[in-house]
Amino acid sequence: MHHIPLNRRSFVISSTAATAAALAARLPAKAALADKVRVGVIGIGGRGMNNLIEIEPAGGVVAALCDVDEARGAEARKKWPTVPFEKDFRKLLDRKDLDAILIATPDHSHFAPAAMGLDAGKHIYCEKPLTHTVEEARILRNMAAVKKLQTQMGTQIHSGDNYRRVVEIIQAGLIGDVKEAHVWCAKSWGGNGQQPVGEKVPEGLDYDLWLGPIQPVPYSKEYVPFNWRKYWAFGGGTLADMGCHFIDLVFWALNLDLPTRIAAEGTPVSPYTAATELTAHWDFAANGNRPAVKVHWYDGGRKPAVEGMHKWDNGVLFVGEKGMVQADYGRYSFLPKEKFEGVKLPEPTIEKTKGHWKEWLLAIQGEGKPLCSFDYSARLTEMVLLGTVAYRAGKPFDWDAKNFQASDPAAQAYLTKTYREGWSEKLSGFKQYLKS
Repeated sequence: MHHIPLNRRSFVISSTAATAAALAARLPAKAALADKVRVGVIGIGGRGMNNLIEIEPAGGVVAALCDVDEARGAEARKKWPTVPFEKDFRKLLDRKDLDAILIATPDHSHFAPAAMGLDAGKHIYCEKPLTHTVEEARILRNMAAVKKLQTQMGTQIHSGDNYRRVVEIIQAGLIGDVKEAHVWCAKSWGGNGQQPVGEKVPEGLDYDLWLGPIQPVPYSKEYVPFNWRKYWAFGGGTLADMGCHFIDLVFWALNLDLPTRIAAEGTPVSPYTAATELTAHWDFAANGNRPAVKVHWYDGGRKPAVEGMHKWDNGVLFVGEKGMVQADYGRYSFLPKEKFEGVKLPEPTIEKTKGHWKEWLLAIQGEGKPLCSFDYSARLTEMVLLGTVAYRAGKPFDWDAKNFQASDPAAQAYLTKTYREGWSEKLSGFKQYLKS
């Protein structure tokens, strides 16, 4: 596809004006799209495999595979035996025949391939949360805008019919102005406060490449392949892991941007592991016709104490002037139930999804825009990660989003991280996009 215009399939027509005009008259409003998008996938076990099996049904081509762990990559390599495989993602970025990159690696290794991929002219799909730090999220948002490439964050539930219906209900004003929203998740991606003892790296795993740009941490089987999300070096606990899924509904329905004040509290803070229980709070200023709103997060078994709500393990609760709506991935409910008996639902206003992956691939070919582009998803990620910053800093702070400045120096320090030698020069160079 790299040699073909993105918005049309190449076709041969007669050189005569009459033939051209006749053919044009027969074409549908949206002419046939360009050749299939060729996608390279970085991280092909776990979530990567789940993404891989969606690419071809969505109209793309799996054109490159990459994983630092031979064992984790074995299933995908068996399914696509003729597709080139690499351990180092940087080799994919050098390939001129790749149009796009899909990233399904641990959080700490999202930014490097995403930023370097955008810099190489690749369209990017990246799993949630978009980045490991607030600074990285802001850079990717601005960078994608400058590069004018199609991007999508892997919050697949955003493309679900239920989320879209809830957004329509809230925005139609059926429960009145919403000044308060609660979000909770039963998961507990935290640790015991200790760093695991180092172990021998197993054969087949390139642990140096798995670490990528971060400062060295001795290998432990506790980290790879799954529990890395409990540790600050690689992830951000339950809030970072699940916040982009559940808070997405609030962020979308209330048309939020970035908060002005953030606070959080939880189990004792550790320099190594995330909280096993956490509560976070964000204040948002009034915006257009929306009043100021407070958003609250609870995890690890914590839940909001709002009278009349359902006792679901996970969920989102919108508290409006006229009533409440409680929702999760696949259902929603008006509360109190008797008050909304026979309520007339709004006409659909959000186009039915074509699928999360297809939406991205079609945008690359010139049709439509991804709803979770980095312009949206980087702001959502920034909000979520500011919650982990408040927890680690140990006190509330005001957030000057325009100037990328926290009122608390400790919070400011947690907005970024130092990359190790061999990576720092390249990645630090992308800071030019921080305030663009």
